[in-house]
Amino acid sequence: MCNNERSGKGNCIKEILKVINVLQENACPNNCTDSCDRPILGGGTNCVVFNTRPIQLFTCCGNGIPFSMPVSKDFIEVCSTTTGLNPSDDCSSVFRVEKLEGNCATFRVLVPNPDTNTCMTPWVATNSFFTMDLDCVCAVRCLSDSFVDCV
Repeated sequence: MCNNERSGKGNCIKEILKVINVLQENACPNNCTDSCDRPILGGGTNCVVFNTRPIQLFTCCGNGIPFSMPVSKDFIEVCSTTTGLNPSDDCSSVFRVEKLEGNCATFRVLVPNPDTNTCMTPWVATNSFFTMDLDCVCAVRCLSDSFVDCV
């Protein structure tokens, strides 16, 4: 683990992901400031309410390149991220927080929506999930809140 030399308690990445997870579960409109732990998921009384805060994860050993995972459970090759948002058709570096247990988080892999005519739903949910030890994550990048079907 890359964060095993920390002397402080807790994990700031874990705390941010907890907030994102709660917000996604409640997905209610209110007020908005532009940070990962802003209190609401976009939307308002006159707009579509979003249900997902897509994120990218950066690992301690990733050299500033977003972590990526396969978009299918059947894909057995290792993902090699080269561009960030869309490393290949078989991998993605955009995720949705699904569950937090202790110092681990389960994420769903998201892929770009093939229907480029919709700006409200830029991501599509996959059935590809993974669980990560949050001590291996050194940074989280939040993307614009969006609505993702079937989550």
